[in-house]
Amino acid sequence: MREGIRNLEASKIREVANAGMGRSDVLAFWFGEGDEVTPEPIRQAAIESLQRGETFYAHNLGLAELREAIARYMSELHPAVDAGRIAVTSGGVSALMLAVQALVDAGDEVVAVTPVWPNLTAQPAILGARVRGVPLVPTAGQWTLDLDALRAAVTPATKLLVINAPNNPTGWTLTSEEQQAILGHCRRTGTWILADEVYERLYYEPSANGCAPSFLDLSAPDDRLVVVHSFSKSFLMTGWRLGWLVLPPALVDAMGKLIEFNTSCTSVFTQRAGIAALELSHEVTPRVVSHLKACRDRLVPLLAALPGVQVAPARGGMYAFFRLEGFDDSLALAKRLVAEAGLGLAPGNAFAPEAQGWLRWCFASKDLDRLSQGVERLRAWLASISRA
Repeated sequence: MREGIRNLEASKIREVANAGMGRSDVLAFWFGEGDEVTPEPIRQAAIESLQRGETFYAHNLGLAELREAIARYMSELHPAVDAGRIAVTSGGVSALMLAVQALVDAGDEVVAVTPVWPNLTAQPAILGARVRGVPLVPTAGQWTLDLDALRAAVTPATKLLVINAPNNPTGWTLTSEEQQAILGHCRRTGTWILADEVYERLYYEPSANGCAPSFLDLSAPDDRLVVVHSFSKSFLMTGWRLGWLVLPPALVDAMGKLIEFNTSCTSVFTQRAGIAALELSHEVTPRVVSHLKACRDRLVPLLAALPGVQVAPARGGMYAFFRLEGFDDSLALAKRLVAEAGLGLAPGNAFAPEAQGWLRWCFASKDLDRLSQGVERLRAWLASISRA
């Protein structure tokens, strides 16, 4: 076994979840998905595809119909995106890994803005890259980017910059001005940008196009920019494993080869579900976003009212990221909450060392009262340990 794989750190989120799975008394908010099933018309499209016998291989880059539908969808939100720049993937995770495989060699320097979902730093490490983090800075529960620190970290020696915004876990989002500064700097250094924008529609600030600022709004097609998207969050399709990449034209053929050697292609019936989802995008996604905002607005004030809690409303994404004063070991705290309070949260140090002492709460819940019940369990637990 390669030393890099042997030393690969297991998911701390999964470690906490494993401690509580199978317990009916645990309110689980640890994973990044909601509890609402995929809308029926999307499921039906996959069923009908299977009934037609569409069980064979597809084009490496995806069905032409889906690539064209994605291009139309993206072009409604951003400057026109050509279908020839789209590659369909077996989930957003696969899209990220394919991008890293296409751009990074062993020994290359990769810079990532952290805290971030651990897959984004693990993937280049798996390929033997040297990964350095540029930490976001927390102030009163809100996380911000030190742009000067990022510019100092990204040099001509940096092969790839990885940015997830809206960010999992913090809810931080980039401004257009910050994106312009980053894009200009990376043009000067020759650094590729891998932009994970899977949460762009889960955005709660005023916006003319109904989504967070995107590098696609500012870039040219031939910029060293790869943008990752997924059907998981905005269309309630986490288990379908369907995503896509927006690529520079010069990278498309190579990506087709990489997909062949990774998964060959995405299953046709899943792609048919994706086409149906995009046809419903004006109906499904606004409803999802409206509900998630209601979830955020229920949870965050309740958390903020607890003693010793630092939290701010997320500008994007589906998480409340908060700190409990006096608790410096996130993993130990998350395990205690499972065992003693019946509350399942993700430990902050799963996302970066600088998030030690923080917890992530996925607020994507059909039942808003379930969020209130979770906060009540946390409040009762805090009260019990203060009396001990």
